Amino acid sequence: MIELEGVPELIDPVMVAAFEGWNDAGDAASGAVAHLDREWKGEVFAALDAEDYYDFQVNRPTVWLDNGVRKITWPTTRLSVVRIGGAKPRDLVLVRGIEPSMRWRSFCNEILGFAHELGVEMVVILGALLGDTPHTRPVPVSGVTSDADLARTMDLEETKYEGPTGIVGILQEACTHAGVPAVSLWAAVPHYVSQPPNPKATLALLNRLEDLIDIRIPLGELPEDARAWQLGVDQLAAEDSEVAEYVQTLEEARDTADLPEASGDAIAREFERYLRRRDPAAPSAEPGDGSYLRDTSSGLTRPPKRKPDSEPGADPEPGEDDTPQA
Repeated sequence: MIELEGVPELIDPVMVAAFEGWNDAGDAASGAVAHLDREWKGEVFAALDAEDYYDFQVNRPTVWLDNGVRKITWPTTRLSVVRIGGAKPRDLVLVRGIEPSMRWRSFCNEILGFAHELGVEMVVILGALLGDTPHTRPVPVSGVTSDADLARTMDLEETKYEGPTGIVGILQEACTHAGVPAVSLWAAVPHYVSQPPNPKATLALLNRLEDLIDIRIPLGELPEDARAWQLGVDQLAAEDSEVAEYVQTLEEARDTADLPEASGDAIAREFERYLRRRDPAAPSAEPGDGSYLRDTSSGLTRPPKRKPDSEPGADPEPGEDDTPQA
C-alpha cells in the first residue's frame, strides 16, 4: 500500500534512481544519487518492505548502537524528495537502494506506483559498467532509452542491447511499458581500477544529468575528490610498467575514437554548462531548500589477457563484472 500523506504537490517532478550491485561499478551511480540527497538535504518519505525483495544472506542487515540501544538497519530501497530552488523551481524524487534479490516485477511496479502518485514526468536511472576506458580521460557517459521518440527528441541512443541485464534494464523496460518516459545514463568505469569509490565517474554522471534535465547541481567537494582520485591512480599505475603500458594503449585508442568529438556538439555542451554555472538565475538550490516535508518516520588490477566486450550504454555482461559492487 502506498501512503504519501507527507508529500506536498510536486513541481515538474523527475525521478532519479540508482541501485547498488551489478549495475553500479565503482559505486558511481549510487554515489551520484547519494550526493544529490546530501547536497539538497533530501527527506525520506517511503521505504520498500525489505522482506519482499531482499535475501538477507546476500545483503545482510547491520546492527548499530544509538545512545547505547542496539538497532538494526535492513537493506532496502528508500525514496526521498528534494526541491530545487531558483527562478524555475522543480522537484526531484530520489530512489536509492540495493538491487533486489527477488520479485523484480513487483519491485518495479511498486516504484512505478510511487511515480504515478507523485505525477513524475520522467524517470532517469543511473548505472555504471566496467569498460575499456583510461582513467586519464573524461569518463564516457551514454544516454539510452527504449523509446524511439524520446531518443529522437532528447538526442539519446535507442538501446539495441541483448543479453543478461540488471534491475536498471528491467526498470527502464517497465517504465516504457507503463508509458512513463525513461532514460538510463551509463558511466564507463576503467576495469583495471574498479574498486569503489570512483568520484570521477560520479561527477560525470551528475554533469550528464544536469544537461539532460536542465538543472544546476551543487558539486561541493566532488571535483576535488575526482582530481585526487585520478592523481592516486596515476601514481599507482606509474609503479607498474605493465599497467602503465596498458593505460597508454587505451589512451591512444580513446583519442583516435574521440577526434570527431573534439569540436561541435561536445564543445557546445561544455560551454553551455559553463554558462549555466555562471548564471545566478539558473535552477539551483541553497542548503535547506528541500526541507518542506512534514515529519515522517583504490587499487589496480592487471590488464586482462582478453579485453571484455561491452556495448556503449549496455548493461555490464557477466564477464565484465562478476563480483557485485556493494
